[in-house]
Amino acid sequence: MPLDTSDSELLAVRAAELYYEENKTQDEIGAILRITRWKVGRLLAQARDRGIIRIEIVHPRARRLGLERDLAAQFGLKDAVVVPAPLDDVELQSRVAEAAADYLVSMRPIPRLLGLSWGRTLHQVAEALPVGWSTGVNVVQVNGGVSLSKRPGTAAATATMIAQKAGGQATLLPTPAILERLETKRAIEGDRTVGGVIQLARTANAYLYSAGPADTSSVHVDSGYLTADDITRLVDLGAVGDVLGRYITADGEIADPELDARTLGLGLDELRAATTSILAVGGETKHPVARAIVTHGLCSVLVTDEHTARFLLGRDRDADRDADRDSDRDADRDADLDHSTDSTPSTAPREDTP
Repeated sequence: MPLDTSDSELLAVRAAELYYEENKTQDEIGAILRITRWKVGRLLAQARDRGIIRIEIVHPRARRLGLERDLAAQFGLKDAVVVPAPLDDVELQSRVAEAAADYLVSMRPIPRLLGLSWGRTLHQVAEALPVGWSTGVNVVQVNGGVSLSKRPGTAAATATMIAQKAGGQATLLPTPAILERLETKRAIEGDRTVGGVIQLARTANAYLYSAGPADTSSVHVDSGYLTADDITRLVDLGAVGDVLGRYITADGEIADPELDARTLGLGLDELRAATTSILAVGGETKHPVARAIVTHGLCSVLVTDEHTARFLLGRDRDADRDADRDSDRDADRDADLDHSTDSTPSTAPREDTP
């Protein structure tokens, strides 16, 4: 039975089936459905617009380019990297870490001195970097991180691994992240060795850090610096998470000045002033702190997952399409219009994808 060419939705379905499942060219589809090649292109675009077909790149190292462009434009970022978000939180953190490692490898010019924070995500970045990812890159620790627990992935191990894989050296900050007494913190900062490391950290070409949530899963609780009661108090003060061990509010301000005064290392001002400050963050628990960071100029490069990206952009996390598909559709429509004036049948292979 001939297909009713007045039913545009059914035509779109048939065109999509022939194009994507049968690998027919648009000319072949036009002949089968008895419509013009130009009409086939319109139907395929319509099928995608209506959600009849969905195009997805499923490789774990794929990127969501449209979201990246939108993040950079909305928040004034130098760059953004957005990876697909798997259902498993552990896999999500791994993908974000791998993407951050890929970004480091691709950086040009290569940062000869990399300022580095510490934590679970950054240790995964260190593990993901290949041996020889660069040459002659030195690493300097930017905030205290001597762990009070025996948890693997310490600040020293992370910095050393990244430096060694690039044939460089690591300069460590062998101090606690948070001191119990302000006087002790001031005395340690006054030490020539410690002061020298902090001064060196201020000269880094780029900074790489992550962010922690304001809850008991924080590495500061795990490492013994803070208790669950401390976290409750910080949340009551408006804290949404920590940056370089410094707990901030949704407005990007210090939540507890007294605690912050006892926190050792670079502060928020250094991040804001940095030419390149790379934030690697992912997962729903870190959405509030990620928003505080990107909206208040604490990073110039963001590496994250697609759900976090959509949250930051104020979009539905279950949205099926983003700007990638919009730009692809516009390009395909232009191509279809270019070919619509050519009445000569084409025998070329499937050269265009809507």
